[in-house]
Amino acid sequence: MDGIYKIYNNDIGISFRWREVRSNLTQIIFRDTGFHLTTEEIELFIDKICDAKVQGSCVSCEASGSCRSLLLQTPSDKVSMAVSISELSQIEDLLRGTLFQIRMNNYLNDLCKN
Repeated sequence: MDGIYKIYNNDIGISFRWREVRSNLTQIIFRDTGFHLTTEEIELFIDKICDAKVQGSCVSCEASGSCRSLLLQTPSDKVSMAVSISELSQIEDLLRGTLFQIRMNNYLNDLCKN
């Protein structure tokens, strides 16, 4: 973990930036998938999560919390994922926590410049 700057993590994943790479991209990893996203793409991903929440799960499904019946679009038009309601909630927390930390860090950096 010496080569990364951890931004946020939860039970489903982690977000970080590489220390030696100067980039505005944040690496977000959950399940077996990794994304390199800008802040704007993280915001878009959160919007896609809100859209997926509207889908809901099957009414008669007994495993609705763990069944991967929701289709989550990603910031890439070519990638979507099947997720469960609980995974969707954890992914949302990961993205919102990441976005909060990025904004807080940017605010503090700007404040310290003055």
